[in-house]
Amino acid sequence: MDTTSTQWLADFMQHLASERRLSPHTLSSYKRDLNAFAGWLKTQQPAVTQWANVDSQHLRAWTAYGFRQGKSPRSLSRALSSTRSFFKYLAREKHVTRNPADGVSAPRGNKRLPGTLDADTMGRMLSIEGDDPITCRDRAIMELFYSSGLRLAELVALDPTDIDMADRTVRVMGKGSKERIVPVGRKAIAALQQWLAQRAAFASVDETALFVSQRGSRISHRNVQNRLLHWARVQGIASRVHPHLLRHSFATHMLESSRDLRGVQELLGHADIGTTQIYAHLDFQHLAQIYDEAHPRAKRRDD
Repeated sequence: MDTTSTQWLADFMQHLASERRLSPHTLSSYKRDLNAFAGWLKTQQPAVTQWANVDSQHLRAWTAYGFRQGKSPRSLSRALSSTRSFFKYLAREKHVTRNPADGVSAPRGNKRLPGTLDADTMGRMLSIEGDDPITCRDRAIMELFYSSGLRLAELVALDPTDIDMADRTVRVMGKGSKERIVPVGRKAIAALQQWLAQRAAFASVDETALFVSQRGSRISHRNVQNRLLHWARVQGIASRVHPHLLRHSFATHMLESSRDLRGVQELLGHADIGTTQIYAHLDFQHLAQIYDEAHPRAKRRDD
């Protein structure tokens, strides 16, 4: 930043001390935040030499930088508040025409998931041995959970007619009786074909369920849960494996690979994208860049 810009910082600190009468501790926080932002601009955005040249994308990039450095959402929010107050002061003094900090927010703290299995552990979980009917059924259940990110209730409610082997899709009735079509992976299709070849010997004559218990009726939620626990023990997996853990793992792995939040939202059947975002172990700057490039009111215009 040039000498004039440095003077504006000094003038703002004087304003905070004399007009707003802030405590020395609060003044120190403002000074630290604003000096950090000025230092970041100097090293990362050397072309920006005046405060009037700062825009919202600079602030989002600075926030993303702090996030990657391990700063907490609370610290980043405070730093943004400091810059917002500073630019409000500059606007009052007619030095800038807009406040670039308006509408910029810090990334939220991570909402903790019950956990996920990494790809290697998931591979071990699914590599169960045996061709007996129960093993084939359980393999198909687990492959379908992980392949398509189904909820437990959705999987239990499936009938064979819900699976389209040719298209490799499954028709799911989700929450709120909303139907969605979800892709099914190659290995899940193979596992389902193995199970369907043996299902008739298990299922009662009038039973329509895709997955049935040894009694021939639609498999219960509890039975599915117990079978996952059984196979986790057999495969030597220390985590407490449950159906939603497989759904978590599906969503996390899909997002890490594709970064397509909206696509994963549709696959999971979430009505609100905010629900999907708990799986988004994504770079905050990546999301901010998408916003700045795509949103009509985020784009800068050269008037």
